[in-house]
Amino acid sequence: MVSVILTEKPFEGTTFKYGLEVKEQAKPEAAQGQAIVSIQASALNHRDVWILKGQYPGIVPGSVIGSDGVGIVQEAKDGSFQKGERVLINPGVGWEKDERGPEGPYIILGMLPVIGLLTDTVPVDTAELVKCPAHLTTEEAAALPLAGLTAYRALFTKALVKAGDHVLITGIGGGVALFALQFAVAAGAHVYVTSSSQQKIDQAVKLGAKGGVNYKDKNCLKDLKTMLGDASIAAVIDGAGGPLFAQYARVMMPGGIIAQYGQTAGGPGVNYSMAHVIKHIDVRGSTMGSRLEFKKMVAFVEKHKIRPVVSHVWDQLTNDTIREAIDTMNNGQQFGKLVIKINERPHSPKL
Repeated sequence: MVSVILTEKPFEGTTFKYGLEVKEQAKPEAAQGQAIVSIQASALNHRDVWILKGQYPGIVPGSVIGSDGVGIVQEAKDGSFQKGERVLINPGVGWEKDERGPEGPYIILGMLPVIGLLTDTVPVDTAELVKCPAHLTTEEAAALPLAGLTAYRALFTKALVKAGDHVLITGIGGGVALFALQFAVAAGAHVYVTSSSQQKIDQAVKLGAKGGVNYKDKNCLKDLKTMLGDASIAAVIDGAGGPLFAQYARVMMPGGIIAQYGQTAGGPGVNYSMAHVIKHIDVRGSTMGSRLEFKKMVAFVEKHKIRPVVSHVWDQLTNDTIREAIDTMNNGQQFGKLVIKINERPHSPKL
């Protein structure tokens, strides 16, 4: 079998600390309680680039990277899945159901001591498998797990978004932000977005957003208030942080919630001020989600027939395709997820 292995040899022409190489490995065997899954396709996440830059904790060279995957069950020791069933793989292990956080050590797939999914065959605990919704294509299914789980928890568990709420989603174009948009619209919320690209804002409107503002414009929140009219933002789903964070209180309702799943804008952190305190605004950190939330997220996608946004697709797992995909992610050229097909077999989505 072939896998993408994290190495200590950086890609040429980059400032990365680490590199990636497609290598042959021995075929795995299933232990009791596990299934052997043939991976049809996997997707990249910003986490993979941060690992290559050395900006992620617990980096272990020799790991098979990749946290997203859809595959076909080849064998299940406990009989919980039948050979040939298409499944999604929970992108983390060690968190069963506690809404507050993991019950014990929690590890995201794609770093030893756990499996990675940029590979053609993998052993997986059957408890971490969920039947894949039939309406999804292979590419859409591969795009769903990590970003979908992160968005679902931030939106519903942490920010408590419900029908009729006005929601602001920052940095539209990334996987988590796009899922948050799609999930919020499906739940009946009124969604607004931020981006530095008018094209991405226009694309978000096509997906159901009411409008958007350019976060580089100093008057962007004034423009947002105009769009809102008499309404106020109930929840901000934020993956950026940055200087705009301190101003969100201006457009938020009393008791509003900021669910923050990242701080990609960098800097020392965010500014929580008396403006937030006076309006009873909560800031709630959120990352990934539990096995139970993963199952709920997949069920939500199936119920509402949500189709993940896929930006780019590569047809084979090779050194060239993984390098092209990483370069695309690093350059921020995508609107949606980046997917690499591995062991694809034809699948006709059922609408």
